[in-house]
Amino acid sequence: MTKQNKIQAIQDLTSEFQNANSMIVCDYRGLSVAQLEALRLKAREEDIKVRVIKNTLANIAMRNAQYPQSELKGTNIFVWGNDQIKLAKVVCKFADANEDKFVVKFGYFDGSVVQKDHIVSVSKLPSKEELIGMLLSVWTAPARYFVTGMDNLRKQKEEA
Repeated sequence: MTKQNKIQAIQDLTSEFQNANSMIVCDYRGLSVAQLEALRLKAREEDIKVRVIKNTLANIAMRNAQYPQSELKGTNIFVWGNDQIKLAKVVCKFADANEDKFVVKFGYFDGSVVQKDHIVSVSKLPSKEELIGMLLSVWTAPARYFVTGMDNLRKQKEEA
């Protein structure tokens, strides 16, 4: 990779990292190409990006994007996106299916470093759409119960 290519790669990565509000760093040692492609396909469906990046280039891009400093060692794959819950669900589900070869190391959520336990906890939360559905159900409950009560009252009067 030439110096100009590296500079361009760093600029592209910096832009990508600045636009994402969450990122997870994982070890992928031992995964086959087919397994990596399965991860990329699932991530693409959820508007999540997956990329293997040299640690030195990733460190520079993360520093430029103003992520907290972290030490990158070994083989790393970077997974990033804007929806923390979707990101955590995709990564944790893939990690569960490939326990021995794919390990979650740490991540960044809203500019803060988070550890594996936090990422796993977030993956168990309901999705944004599910949360909105729950909230709407709670908001409409009083009106729904009022209408049901009025209907029951009407039925009681008709029977009497």
